[in-house]
Amino acid sequence: MNITIDSLAKYLDGSPSPFHAVATSATTLIAAGFVELDPAESWPAADAGFVRRAGALIAWRGAGPGTDPATSFRLVGAHTDSPGMRVKPFPDTGVLGWRQLGVEVYGGALLNSWLDRDLGVAGRLALKDGSTVLVSVDRPIARIPQLAIHLDREVNEKGVLLDKQVHLTPIWGTGMARAGEFEEWIAGIGGVTAADVAGWELQLFDLTPATLLGQDRTLFASGRLDNQLSCWAATEALSATSIAALDAHGAIDGPHHIAVIALFDHEEVGSESSTGAAGPLLEVVLERLVLSRGGSREDFHRALSTSHCVSADNA
Repeated sequence: MNITIDSLAKYLDGSPSPFHAVATSATTLIAAGFVELDPAESWPAADAGFVRRAGALIAWRGAGPGTDPATSFRLVGAHTDSPGMRVKPFPDTGVLGWRQLGVEVYGGALLNSWLDRDLGVAGRLALKDGSTVLVSVDRPIARIPQLAIHLDREVNEKGVLLDKQVHLTPIWGTGMARAGEFEEWIAGIGGVTAADVAGWELQLFDLTPATLLGQDRTLFASGRLDNQLSCWAATEALSATSIAALDAHGAIDGPHHIAVIALFDHEEVGSESSTGAAGPLLEVVLERLVLSRGGSREDFHRALSTSHCVSADNA
């Protein structure tokens, strides 16, 4: 792989959930000199900074001291979540000697593409003390098997017909299902006990790594291209952008501006959450950037009036 494609592949392979995508982006930004700010603290006028909340991240460059409070924003918006299978709150189930996991289809998943794949599990555990723990199991844990043709003789003529609640319950072992077994297991993966866990946001993911394919290796295949490809591109572009570049662009396209990326969660299910694009997160962050430079609500609205946003979605 070349350097660019290798970077994309590492991002995708290291981001099996929205929370991991945020962590991967944060690592890249910190290495580029960005400072993480705490929403609960007073903000300085940080030239290059970012905030994160669960599966969402907003980062910026060009908002340092001395920047006019009414300076416009140039934004790129993307989303960290992808269609897939989310683990239910009480997932332990099974039948006829198979231990299975209850899952819910999340977003517009192409259901048949999840059949007969080695699946890992990733996401975060919410603990009773209010903290969270990232977990990622990158070995085969579950599988959604397709019926043998002997039990579905007309599948090649009529196609695969899948009931979300009946046919998409992955197998993860043999024997009798026991309530609380999955919780005990995933708690151990996170280095805590089941008694510490208040809940989780976990998803299954295909363990097939991102790769180049084709005789001439001109094609690229991976899970979560919708829309972590855009998250990677936005993060890489912002981390590589300098103030000199912003000023040079401003000479062509008006005055200096503040470059912003907004990586949202929950786009696949409508965006209406505290970390979705329809939530208040972006507006609050942009206003606080204006206020941190001594601006007012009036300056904030002046900045918005000359700002632009590109919605980047690989689908």
